[in-house]
Amino acid sequence: MRLSSYMLAACSLVGSGLLCSCHSAPPPPTATDNPVVPVAAVKTENLSNEMVLTAEFIPYQDVDVMAKVSGYVRSIRVDIGDHVKQGDLLATLEVPELQDEQGKAAAGVSAAQANILTAQAAERRAKAQADIAHLSYQRILDVSKKEVGLVPRQEIDVAQSRDLEAAAQLASAQSAIQAAQENQTVATSERSRAGAMLQYATIRAPFSGVITKRYANTGSMIQAGISSQTQAMPVVRLAQNSVLRLMLPVPVSAVSLIHNGQAVDVNVTTLGRKFPGTVTRYADSLQTSTRTMETEVDVKNTDNTLVPGMYAEVHLHLADRPNALSVPLDAVDGLGTGAQQVWIVRDGQLHQVKVTTGIQTATRVEIVSGLQLGQQVVVGRHSGLTEGEKVEPHVAAYDQESISHS
Repeated sequence: MRLSSYMLAACSLVGSGLLCSCHSAPPPPTATDNPVVPVAAVKTENLSNEMVLTAEFIPYQDVDVMAKVSGYVRSIRVDIGDHVKQGDLLATLEVPELQDEQGKAAAGVSAAQANILTAQAAERRAKAQADIAHLSYQRILDVSKKEVGLVPRQEIDVAQSRDLEAAAQLASAQSAIQAAQENQTVATSERSRAGAMLQYATIRAPFSGVITKRYANTGSMIQAGISSQTQAMPVVRLAQNSVLRLMLPVPVSAVSLIHNGQAVDVNVTTLGRKFPGTVTRYADSLQTSTRTMETEVDVKNTDNTLVPGMYAEVHLHLADRPNALSVPLDAVDGLGTGAQQVWIVRDGQLHQVKVTTGIQTATRVEIVSGLQLGQQVVVGRHSGLTEGEKVEPHVAAYDQESISHS
């Protein structure tokens, strides 16, 4: 029985040893005792720097159409959703006092023209009198010079005074003509003003678009919308939707890469479609509160598929670098600063190298200078690394996948 107990204990120890060996295997032997560091190769790739920003579509133009003059709405021809063209009639106001002013101004022009005719007739009469008075004076003066003492001096003076008086009357008549002509100009201007004001009673579309709101109905009293102090009611609201705007807050890091005419992709997730857009203008200054620059993207909407208020994702293509020398993003220390550096493994030793970087993508960064194709750079955490330290390089998992796919 004691022998049997020893045999059971031995079997138990052997079984537990076998069970342990199944769950944990000893670590594989390594060639050296040097620390293992993950590395990736410096290689060329086609890099594209893209930024995605979200914005809301707004109309290219969106205005409340106001009345220039006060009056009652005689007729209104549009309603919400109606598409109109520039110059189309929207509404007509009833303004009787403007019609009276136009008639009064027309009568003023006629009176001014009659005054001109009267002044011209008076000028002709004054000219005839001036001519005969001057002729009489000249004849008497000639006789007095030929026959000295024949004509009394008093008659010569009287003839001279009549000549001067007639000349003065002619000048007065000519001035009257000029005054009548000025009065005609004033009357014509008043008639034009009255006609222009009466035209404002007919409200037309300032541009092609769609009616998004109607404020007034037939018989509504409309105040003249010429002062910000009055609570004037608009007639309709008109929006130009053939081209829509997107206002983007571009961060300071991408400001230098924005330029007019730049093509962008606009993704509207609610429609499941992409539309081409164009950068048309930008503020060229940063908002100090957000450190962003307001940038406008225009999107054509000729078929009215897009509606103001929809959200869109704008893909800004900032830069393209074909066959650019690049490394993984986590291989570079100090990105965005003036002291950018990487750790490389050369002949089994670590070396720190300063580099100059270019554009960045979500996973890689362009190397402008400092590295050569095929060199091994340390990726991941760089804490604890020292210059000249001997290490065992191990290709990172994502670099192995890219090698196998290539």
